[in-house]
Amino acid sequence: MKHLCKAFILLLLAFAALSVVACKDTKSVELQAKAKKESELKAASAVFAATTTAARNAAVFAAQTSAAHKAAPKIKYNAGENPDYAKQCGWPVSCPTPLTGSILPSKRIVAYYGNPLSKKMGALGEFPKDDMLHRLKSEVAKWQVADPATPVQPALHLIAVVAQGAPGKDGKYRMIMPDKVVNQVYGWAKEAGAVMFIDIQTGHDDIRSVLPRFEWILKNPDVHLGIDPEFNLIKSGKKPGKKIGTYDAADINYASGYLKELVKKYNLPPKVFTVHRFTRNGVTNSKNIVLHPEVQIVMHMDGWGAPWLKRDSYKDYVVAEPVQYTGFKLFYHNDTKKGDPLLTPQEVLKLNPKPLYIQYQ
Repeated sequence: MKHLCKAFILLLLAFAALSVVACKDTKSVELQAKAKKESELKAASAVFAATTTAARNAAVFAAQTSAAHKAAPKIKYNAGENPDYAKQCGWPVSCPTPLTGSILPSKRIVAYYGNPLSKKMGALGEFPKDDMLHRLKSEVAKWQVADPATPVQPALHLIAVVAQGAPGKDGKYRMIMPDKVVNQVYGWAKEAGAVMFIDIQTGHDDIRSVLPRFEWILKNPDVHLGIDPEFNLIKSGKKPGKKIGTYDAADINYASGYLKELVKKYNLPPKVFTVHRFTRNGVTNSKNIVLHPEVQIVMHMDGWGAPWLKRDSYKDYVVAEPVQYTGFKLFYHNDTKKGDPLLTPQEVLKLNPKPLYIQYQ
């Protein structure tokens, strides 16, 4: 009996030990599970926190960007200044690479326009020669300050064929200046370090008949050409000054082709060729104008009036119909006669594209 009791007691102790071990194992498993769960919760919490922070930061950034975008004022452009509009119209134009000796686009031309026999046709004849050249030099300096990166080339733009209100002996409603007058102005240009332009107003004559008349002066490397559609009235038969004339691309192509052949014939640097324009019909079929490396065509805004009107004309008749380079005329009297200020170089340079030929009348 004593042995049975002792065996029973040993059995109970063994069972108790097993229970303790089992309990410890169970508790250990529970603790591990709990630790794992807590670790997973912490990881999930960290991911959530990171995601929330990133989302919050992104939201804050988006809000700040949106606010900054809304706060930034839109640029207000005057007519003719908007670069997006110019780009839509086709600027900058794809044109021949400038040849050696080209004036444009590396320089800007600033010209005085007129005729020495008339004080009413422009600055070139309005003032005595020395005063006129001094005034031109002053304008050149203003443009150089306004755009230091672009050297300024002074010029004298002579109206060598002047449209007339009377038919004259040949019935052509135009007067060709004597060679003596042309040479006189050419001498002034050389004195001032300027280039010269021969400007032609055909009246009822044909550019094909008039232009060859000036080969003797155009064969010089520093003499260039300008034509004025306003005074080409063959089609309408009207008197100059009574109706605004026109040139077609075919006429412009003739003159450009003529200059090209002169450049080749006399081994000259490229010629600058200005075409005045201030109305829609002043130049027709402009898309058909042909470009040559030997000739640099300037479509020149020739209208006068208030600043807003001049900008509108530039936008509608020059920017809207790209050819090659652009010009802009400033009238000392007609632009200001109603109290408007003359546009400054800084204001004109806001136009897009920036004019590379500036003419004062």
